[in-house]
Amino acid sequence: MDAVLFDMFGVVAMDQSPVVRATMVEYSGHGHDAFWTAYWAPRQDYDRGDLDGPAYWKAVGEHLGEPLTSGQVEKLIALDLDSWSRVNEESVALVSELSGAGVRLGLLSNIPAELAKRFEELHPHVLDLFPTLGLSCRIGHAKPEPGAYRWCLERMGVPAGDVLFVDDNRANVEAARALGFHGHVFTSVPELRRLLGRG
Repeated sequence: MDAVLFDMFGVVAMDQSPVVRATMVEYSGHGHDAFWTAYWAPRQDYDRGDLDGPAYWKAVGEHLGEPLTSGQVEKLIALDLDSWSRVNEESVALVSELSGAGVRLGLLSNIPAELAKRFEELHPHVLDLFPTLGLSCRIGHAKPEPGAYRWCLERMGVPAGDVLFVDDNRANVEAARALGFHGHVFTSVPELRRLLGRG
């Protein structure tokens, strides 16, 4: 492929830490299912930048039927950031190889502002690999909204048919395919290497 557009979490970065996820549920004082239903309900608005951290967690509290105190919000923001802060070094190595080979690269991530800032502080070497950096909180679109993919295409300067979109979420991949991208549902780095001819 002439260009590859990567998802962040679950591909270049790790999914949420199971240990921190459990800590968040325990700290909330709610059941697992109730907490995660409330957590995800307003997440798209948070990722898109329509809500900041305190407003997002206020919305989570409303879904739980129990307002969160400012202290609880502060703690949950910190735990949430910690849960998403690990990179997949195996994936980063592959992206580095592609960059060195001259493949045009982009990153399209559903990521709220606080987490984007955290990644810039902790992993600038990772973000610097992507000349096109589509962070949802800064572009006003979040996957699977078509505007998110189109924003990246415009900046990558290539037609959708020349781009492989890689994401671990099938719905996001299908949305990209509907716009003419090639799509790959990520399961492992070795599988992606084989697809790219770098196995």
